[in-house]
Amino acid sequence: MRRHTRHTLTSTAPPEALYALASDVGRWPALFAPSVAAYYLERGELTERFRLWASVGGEVKTWVSRRALDPLNLRIRFDQEESAPPIASMGGEWIFEAREDGGTDIVLLHDFTAVGDAPDLVEWINAVLDRNSPVELAALARAAELAADHGAEVGDLLFSFSDTVTLDCTAEQAYAFVHRADLWPERLPHVRRVELTEDAAGVQELEMDTVTADGSAHSTRSLRLCRPGERIAYKQLVPPRLLLGHSGVWEFTGSGTGTEARVTAEHTVLIDPAAVPEVLGAEATLADARRHLREALGRNSRTTLNLAAAHTSA
Repeated sequence: MRRHTRHTLTSTAPPEALYALASDVGRWPALFAPSVAAYYLERGELTERFRLWASVGGEVKTWVSRRALDPLNLRIRFDQEESAPPIASMGGEWIFEAREDGGTDIVLLHDFTAVGDAPDLVEWINAVLDRNSPVELAALARAAELAADHGAEVGDLLFSFSDTVTLDCTAEQAYAFVHRADLWPERLPHVRRVELTEDAAGVQELEMDTVTADGSAHSTRSLRLCRPGERIAYKQLVPPRLLLGHSGVWEFTGSGTGTEARVTAEHTVLIDPAAVPEVLGAEATLADARRHLREALGRNSRTTLNLAAAHTSA
């Protein structure tokens, strides 16, 4: 039996800005608390397929979805091609309806079946949707409203950047260095403490204390999804004070000869405008915050990769 749920929220933000946020799955891990990582499988102008990893009922689950984008009517239809038990199938729709007062009614619909149609599983799925859907609606509205309140575009607050370096080691060696984050306090000068657990294969939880170039200390907690030799995606569960969200991906590829590694470190961040004057000074702007984050996070990634090469060649 197919069940249906409906969750709604009214936002002061314009529907176009909210639609743009919901339509960009690549930014979801930095925007939505349940989302951990996203990876596009196919991407066209109005259709796409992707794999999403998310925290569901205390576990990291993954599924493959297909979406149809309708920017004219501000609707997004989604259907899971591959679901994670106890969900047997799931679909739904994002709808953004303009209000006469200039705001937006956001509607998030789900339709699903449970494995074996077991009543306890139906109840569990309903509870997860009732918990996660309002969180996602609120996060969507918050990002769009923060941008509007500060006279900015959403892209001024939520954006991505990356660095790619070529290292004198194999891709496997570079991956191993990043994967063994429990050894970072011995290997990376900006890392003071690490606690690393891996209760499920390829799913790591990382607690870390770091010191930035200006001497300030930060404590973070992250989930990391590891695909051996190829990719490590992560989401900070406790981001630094300047951020509302931070996710990233390390991607490792080898050269044709296998003697060099090409590694890309990508970051996606959501700035907290209220924290900018507190962290960077009373006169600091969003542009200052973007430059600071680009330099600080990029520098940490490049330092990690350069030390990976030095370590493997030692």
